[in-house]
Amino acid sequence: MRLLPQPATENIQLTEVLRALSDPVRLEIAARLAVAGRMSCTVAGESLGVHKSTASHHFRTLREAGVISTERDGRQKVMSLRWDDLEARFPGLLPAILTAASLETRAAASADSGPREPANSADSGPREPAASAQSGLREPAASR
Repeated sequence: MRLLPQPATENIQLTEVLRALSDPVRLEIAARLAVAGRMSCTVAGESLGVHKSTASHHFRTLREAGVISTERDGRQKVMSLRWDDLEARFPGLLPAILTAASLETRAAASADSGPREPANSADSGPREPAASAQSGLREPAASR
């Protein structure tokens, strides 16, 4: 497999990572890669609901910012998050961003699902913290 151009670990800039992840579509790509580990650009692009050229633009932006790594595997391009590189440069940043995005998505989904029970219900019992280990996010190798 051959890597497409991307910044070296020491050249990843915080402002570029944050700019790349500030777009909802790119944040969704990163969140999906956090769960899947690796994904072909074709599969990722089809499930985003954007035009193929727009998806390519988002993939390139994430790659050039140092958020993802894209490799050619024959005629396919396969993406993965640069967990270890981002963790080395900005410890805890990517998990924090992805957890916040996950919580935001859950909050929006629960708001769309209608009225909820009051929080002070007598039978509600103890609750887990919002950022629980059940977020479905893959942890970087350094913290495993």
